[in-house]
Amino acid sequence: MAKPGKIPAKAVDVADSYAVRLMQHLVVPTFVIDPKRRVVIWNRACERLTGVAAVDVIGTSKHWQAFYETRRPCLADLVALDRPERLPEFYSEYAARGHNGLGFSAENWCVMPKLGSQLYLAIDAGPIHDEAGNLIAVVETLRDLTDQKRAETALKELATKDGLTGLANRRAFDQMLMSEWERAQRTQKPMALLFVDVDHFKLFNDRHGHQSGDECLRAVATVVSSHAARPLDLASRYGGEEFALILPDMDCDAACAIADEIRTAVMALKIAHGASGAGDHVTLSVGVASHIPGEADGSPDRLLGAADQALYAAKRLGRNRVICTERLLAEFAGLGREIALVPGRTARKSA
Repeated sequence: MAKPGKIPAKAVDVADSYAVRLMQHLVVPTFVIDPKRRVVIWNRACERLTGVAAVDVIGTSKHWQAFYETRRPCLADLVALDRPERLPEFYSEYAARGHNGLGFSAENWCVMPKLGSQLYLAIDAGPIHDEAGNLIAVVETLRDLTDQKRAETALKELATKDGLTGLANRRAFDQMLMSEWERAQRTQKPMALLFVDVDHFKLFNDRHGHQSGDECLRAVATVVSSHAARPLDLASRYGGEEFALILPDMDCDAACAIADEIRTAVMALKIAHGASGAGDHVTLSVGVASHIPGEADGSPDRLLGAADQALYAAKRLGRNRVICTERLLAEFAGLGREIALVPGRTARKSA
């Protein structure tokens, strides 16, 4: 006769068998590892999600191969190892639900080698302990959030992209400008900014129509974007016929060279203009500024103002040219003009 309070061994075996069968038929993709991080259960939903058969992983520690191309711990492994401090290393979005007790939650893009396509998975992993508190297994469950994540990403892109040109919009520009400004303050490296304006664009619209005007802006946007070649460079449509290019870690000379490449490339497109007061083809005026922000520079307003002033000077000096603030005095002196002519509109300020 079994002792009071103690479950008979046969009942335990039946319960274990029932639990395993239940887990196998769960619609939620689930796998279980033992304390040595070997797979003991890989249910049918997990087979469908990953394309990996249970027979290929049961009894092994190869479960990572279902999700990644190179060896790395899955969330269940971190629970088994009780290593919450390693979550940031492997998961950009995560939550540790409790030290050595409640497990972890995370979200992650997984490459899914067997499927040949990436999935964005929400992952929960929790420990199972015996009556003495010893770890006997870790259960990991998975949810496919790929469609939701892609929809969310698309919405974010819509919120930060200009609908006409596909470049970053003003909102994205303001965010990147501040972020790169703060980084330049830390690194004490120069940061360059280009303002690119299509010359006589109102006349172009009046002569050729707004549809042609849109096509012109898209063509200029393609040229500007092609010169945002490094990962942190940002090409944006600042507004109307004006574009902006953020070039981190770049001095004025290098930025001017890029500005002139953009100006020359647009001329090479030979987009017909021909309006009275304009040339035969569409041209650009570009203002360039570069600055190493000091401790007293609380915002990028000085850089914005300098690039704006240089653009205004390029317009006043006859358009179809690149002007850098560092060369502004020399340009005006060469033409016998007073620098006081340059300021003439409200200074731009960062958002």
